[in-house]
Amino acid sequence: MYFECEGINYPILINKKNNKNLYIRVDEKCNIKITCPYFYTNKMINKVLKDNIKSINKMIEKQKLKNQKSKKEDYCYLGKKLNIIYKPVKKPLYDGYKLILNDDLMLLKWYKQEAKKVFKIYLDEAYYVFDEKIPYPNLKIRQMKSRWGVCNRKTNSITLNLELIKKDKEFLNYVIVHELSHFVHFDHSKEFWKTVEKYCPEYKRVRKELK
Repeated sequence: MYFECEGINYPILINKKNNKNLYIRVDEKCNIKITCPYFYTNKMINKVLKDNIKSINKMIEKQKLKNQKSKKEDYCYLGKKLNIIYKPVKKPLYDGYKLILNDDLMLLKWYKQEAKKVFKIYLDEAYYVFDEKIPYPNLKIRQMKSRWGVCNRKTNSITLNLELIKKDKEFLNYVIVHELSHFVHFDHSKEFWKTVEKYCPEYKRVRKELK
């Protein structure tokens, strides 16, 4: 099955489960993923697709824009474009503009090494301006698909998405302030957002651009 949008056919992937409702989403490859109850027939699914054609078109366009944005950031460092040069070298060579390395594996390792240094600097800067009494968190870094940061109060740790090393510093600062604020309010209440705004006054704009 395929879904047509502006002359392009997008594959429809159906996953039947013991659900009460039908759900539609568009994945990174712009496949139309449908999760529905077992009793749904192809005819029923087609009807739902036709009834929601405008919404699905918007979902596809949104995913395309997201993919384009992600592609532009593939070779960025703190919001600035990297000039990648592949040469046989023992270790990455970076002069503030161009980065010389062996392959993409060395690039990933370089990103991780830089993230450890840069994230720690920004964590310290944000932590020491907090008026509230909060624990100094253990910093963890990993690649995440759907979250920029995670606060774990049980282990006194925050986890930051490695992809933040590619983005402008204001995004990194916002995510760190956001996660530190969870040590004050472990929810997304009005009081929580007041705390975020206290240390990141432009958070609304930054948060919107980060999505």
